[in-house]
Amino acid sequence: MSLLVIGTVAFDAIETPFGKTDKIVGGAATYAGLAASYFCDQVKIVAVVGDDFPQSEIDDLNKHHIDTEGLQVKQGEKSFFWSGKYHNDMNSRDTLVTELNVLGDFDPIIPESYQDCEFLMLGNLTPQVQQTVIKRLKNRPKLIVMDTMNFWMDIAMGDLLETIKLIDVLTINDSEARQLSGEFSLVKAAKKILGMGPKYLIIKKGEHGALLFADGLIFSAPALPLADVFDPTGAGDSFAGGFIGYLAKVGTVNFNNMKNAIIYGSALASFCVEKFGTEKLRNLTEQEIAARVQEFVSLSKFEII
Repeated sequence: MSLLVIGTVAFDAIETPFGKTDKIVGGAATYAGLAASYFCDQVKIVAVVGDDFPQSEIDDLNKHHIDTEGLQVKQGEKSFFWSGKYHNDMNSRDTLVTELNVLGDFDPIIPESYQDCEFLMLGNLTPQVQQTVIKRLKNRPKLIVMDTMNFWMDIAMGDLLETIKLIDVLTINDSEARQLSGEFSLVKAAKKILGMGPKYLIIKKGEHGALLFADGLIFSAPALPLADVFDPTGAGDSFAGGFIGYLAKVGTVNFNNMKNAIIYGSALASFCVEKFGTEKLRNLTEQEIAARVQEFVSLSKFEII
C-alpha cells in the first residue's frame, strides 16, 4: 500500500564523542523514507531542497523505491542545514547552526500521483504545514501518523492542538508528553493526550524503549542495548518510518499490528544510530532486519513457571 512521507530533506553536520562529520544528508523525510522503504515499495515524499542538493542523492533515494516527484528543487536557493554537537551521554546536544533556507517558506505541493496514498507520515514540521498537507489530500488516508516536538508546543500550541485533532497516531518523547499534557505520570499524560483526538499515542523514551497507548491498552517495547552509539540523529524519524512502513506493508491497522510495528520501528532506529547520518540505513538486508527484530523479541520473551 502506498505511503506518503512529509518532512525535511536536508544537510546536517554532526559531532559526537565518536567523531564528527562535514555536511552530510539528513532530514526527517530522508530517514523516515529510507526506513519505510524496507517494508513498503511505494514510498512517496514531499519536501523541498535547494539547487545545492546533489542529484546523486536524489538518485539514491529512487534506488530505494522512494518516489521523489514531490521533492521541490528551488533554483538559486540553499537547502535546510542543521549542525549540532552531542554530549557524552548522547541524550543531550547543543544546536550550533540552524539555517532554514528553503524551509522558511515551504509550501507542500501534493502531486496528483500522490493523491491515492493510504498511509501518511507527517514529519516534524510546523503544525500549519502538517494541516495543509491533510487538507490538500482529496481522500483521507487510512492512517495518519504525526511527529512533533517541544518547539511547536512553545510557539504554536494552538495550531498544534488543531492538527492533533486531525490525526490517528501521535509520536512524541517523554518530556514532550509531559509538556503537552501538563502531567508528570506518563499514564495520566497519555490519557489526557488521547482525549485531544488521536486514537493512538507513542511515547519514545530513547535508550529506555517506547510506550504505545490506546483506549485502555498499553504496550511497552524494550530498547536494544548497543555497545556503540555513534550518532542518535534521525533515530526518531527512522523509528517512525519503520513503524508506518510496516503498517503499510500489512495493510491492517489494529493494536496488535501496531505492537509489531513498534518493534520494527525500534529495529530500524537501532541500525540508524550505529553509523553517522543515513549511512547504515542505505544498505540493510532483509536478513539483518529479521535478525535484529528477533533480538528485540528475545529481550522481553519469558515464561512464568
